[in-house]
Amino acid sequence: MAAEFALAGLGLVILLLAGDILVKGAVNLSLRLGIPALIVSLTIVAFGTSAPELLISIKSILDGAPGLALGNVVGSNTANVLLVLGIPAMLSGLHAASDTRSTFLFMIGGTLVFIALAFAGPFTWWHGLILLALLGGILFDAARSANAHRVAAHGAAQAAPPLEDDALDEADPDMPWWKIGLYVALGLAGLPIGADLLVDSSIAIASAYGVSETIIGLTLVAVGTSLPELATTVMAAIRRHTDVALGNVIGSNLFNLLGIIGISSFVGQIPVDSEIMRFDLWVMLAASLALAPFVFLRWSMGRLVGVIFTALYAGYITLLLL
Repeated sequence: MAAEFALAGLGLVILLLAGDILVKGAVNLSLRLGIPALIVSLTIVAFGTSAPELLISIKSILDGAPGLALGNVVGSNTANVLLVLGIPAMLSGLHAASDTRSTFLFMIGGTLVFIALAFAGPFTWWHGLILLALLGGILFDAARSANAHRVAAHGAAQAAPPLEDDALDEADPDMPWWKIGLYVALGLAGLPIGADLLVDSSIAIASAYGVSETIIGLTLVAVGTSLPELATTVMAAIRRHTDVALGNVIGSNLFNLLGIIGISSFVGQIPVDSEIMRFDLWVMLAASLALAPFVFLRWSMGRLVGVIFTALYAGYITLLLL
């Protein structure tokens, strides 16, 4: 059992280092491409930090435990909002980000569609087609927005001299492309490796104490696979990149629901547990809606909000374990 604890600690260290490296790479990539950090966090960072959920979901289906895949995604989305945003807000606060209303509405819309399909479950390939089609439309809209921003930025650069962006601590206009690519690649590679070490060792520890598969999926695995988002968000908050922090959570939640279950449903059928339909899906929706005042009213997430979010998540986990 000592070896499992050692591997869990190693996985956590890898996650923290990879999260820091990925934020640096993503911020500089957005600077070099003329794309807002929010757009980069909704794509590269969000998909990279969701890789553990995808790997766990596919592996669980192939191993004959498809219920673990759904519990992992639902539990991860709840953890992403309450824990991944709650802890950094509690530590240093999260200031109001730039306009994230459209992406937030995409997340809520995707959540509602996901819940509707869950009640029409089990998830099969045609459910996956719907989810992946929605994800494709959202990515197309993100690409269109990024292109419009790049064109506008190019026009502004011709009309006026470029301005220094002091808000981005890691912004380095002279950073070579190979170094940016190396940062992004190492971050994307390190996150799933660290999560895999941590989750596998944690499952071994939990199994030794007789914890059920459903509870493992909704709690231990969900928290474990959300640690990449937590690592990236904590680093982004500390470095004052709120766009990366909030955009990472919104993008990860979208990819969890639409991409991970969408892809996984082609691997095998995913049943929907009655308890998840009765309770956990609605907790996930309520957690997502809790972000509304911070998105539409541009409220900052102070330490009190962080304490409340973290306490709510602790209460949710307690209810599951009772």
